[in-house]
Amino acid sequence: SATALFVLAAIIAMAVALGLLTRTPVSRFCAASNNRTGFLCDDRVTCISASQVCDRVSNCRNGEDEQEKICGDLPHSLPGYLIFRCSNPTYWVYADQRCNRMNDCGDCSDEMGTLAACPPCGLEWWSCTPVFYEYCSCIPRRLCRDSIQDCLSWSDEYIC
Repeated sequence: SATALFVLAAIIAMAVALGLLTRTPVSRFCAASNNRTGFLCDDRVTCISASQVCDRVSNCRNGEDEQEKICGDLPHSLPGYLIFRCSNPTYWVYADQRCNRMNDCGDCSDEMGTLAACPPCGLEWWSCTPVFYEYCSCIPRRLCRDSIQDCLSWSDEYIC
């Protein structure tokens, strides 16, 4: 029986060496700061935000966030959970840029509509139709009553 175990172990080792038995793919999905979509480094502890992957800065100790197999053909080489496709199919943003109150897609599809599924404005935001393309449906409350029109209705100057 000890010989049988040894033979079985040798067969498994040879199969792994020849690539016949591949390791189960490791899920790299994690929740980064503010519960945003993240990328799990090889150390299985460090979780970086999606937009830190393929940014030409090694944020993981072994540099796996900048490897050619992940960054070689953006966005196609990225794992699907790291990207959000804008309503214009030629544009995409990192998943952690969805629902960040900024107009990253250029058409607000990352902040509004059924694809984005963003929660309503929070306490630090004022709900309105912004004048500038930087914001979509909310502006930071710090822009209220600053003598600059940020909302189409001027509500940021009179009501907010």
